[in-house]
Amino acid sequence: MKKLNIFWFRRDLRLDDNAGLYQALRQAEPVLPVFIFDTNILDQLDNKQDNRVAFIHAALQGLQEQLLAQGAALLVVHDTPLNAFAQLLKHYPVAAVYTNHDYELYAKDRDEAVRILLNEHNIPLHTFKDQVIFEKNEVVKDDGKPYTVFTPYSKRWLATLNDFYQGSYPNRKYFHNFYQQEAMAIPSLRKIGFKESDQPYPATVLKKLLIQRYSEQRDIPSLQGTTRLGVHLRFGTVSIRKVLQQTIPLSATFVNELIWRDFFQMILWHFPHVGQGKAFRPAYDLIRWRNNEMEFERWCQGRTGYPIVDAGMRELNATGFMHNRVRMIVASFLCKHLLIDWRWGEAYFAEKLLDYEFASNNGNWQWAAGSGCDAAPYFRVFNPTLQAKKFDPELKYVRRWVPELDDFGYPEPIVDHEFARKRCLEAYSKALKRE
Repeated sequence: MKKLNIFWFRRDLRLDDNAGLYQALRQAEPVLPVFIFDTNILDQLDNKQDNRVAFIHAALQGLQEQLLAQGAALLVVHDTPLNAFAQLLKHYPVAAVYTNHDYELYAKDRDEAVRILLNEHNIPLHTFKDQVIFEKNEVVKDDGKPYTVFTPYSKRWLATLNDFYQGSYPNRKYFHNFYQQEAMAIPSLRKIGFKESDQPYPATVLKKLLIQRYSEQRDIPSLQGTTRLGVHLRFGTVSIRKVLQQTIPLSATFVNELIWRDFFQMILWHFPHVGQGKAFRPAYDLIRWRNNEMEFERWCQGRTGYPIVDAGMRELNATGFMHNRVRMIVASFLCKHLLIDWRWGEAYFAEKLLDYEFASNNGNWQWAAGSGCDAAPYFRVFNPTLQAKKFDPELKYVRRWVPELDDFGYPEPIVDHEFARKRCLEAYSKALKRE
């Protein structure tokens, strides 16, 4: 049997403009596409109706349809990556394995373990940049050190874009090099231990008018003013390069959001302690959090008595999405009003958000808590009432999610804002003095 290459799909679930797949298809050997439902990850998910797993499953079915049109088929395995590759090597004469970079701690350990296994069989593992525009050391200071403040990073990022950005990959030219085989059934959600989702997924189509109005409307939660592309960028069902190409002529504000994604991935790469549950700024690990479990539960349920906070949490619980501005408000409220460890909120978002990815979630939570790079100063405490007046003055968003707002059953505020602000400043200043 002629040797073949494997392309290992992970968070890049598309055929078009896929860096690692492009490199694989250009080789002499035909390419067998593989996806592994990683039991190391799935076994940790308590919610068996996890919308993210259902989203991945739907994306795989779409991939399969496209591959079948090329006379090829996607092989989907439900196992640990090491077991999956051990079995693949028994059934296929593999020349090389291609995939795209992943920067999270588990992913780096997983890839190293697979690399060692493949090396034992003299099979190389080739990995490529795909989910970001710039990575690792591609945007650094003149002295080669990483940026820790966003604004100078973003300026260098834009300058680097003008000098070195290469554009999209023409994958379709090489679709003839997929390994030709009959369709193989994708394991059902039920077979891998999960249930179907009843949530609709955001579209991948970018609306020109929305991008043009992005800077004006992105902070207004009652409007459809954001793209909701987060889940597609997270799982790679759209190309970050094509999103940039479509939006860079239309909105510098939106492009800034793409730069933030790269920034947080860069921080995770250079400062791996943030991936190990630690504050970017070590002094903030000295804060004495109250961590009141009853108050945390009220925050989770959207029963704090602060309407904008409650609306955001209820939107998250019901849909797996929360408006970007509201995410900042509810995060600040948990850390600073309730003095609950930001890691509790980070973990709750990780469980609930359809568009969850570690680097951005961690970076934004640490920003809200004041413990991260380029963070809001610890003495900046959002007033949720004023935030609501500014961004939802007619309470359109709030009333959508908190219909009982004017009823006697709606709770009183869980804590007084001024009292909470003073308590927060005292706790933070004590911790930072002990540094």
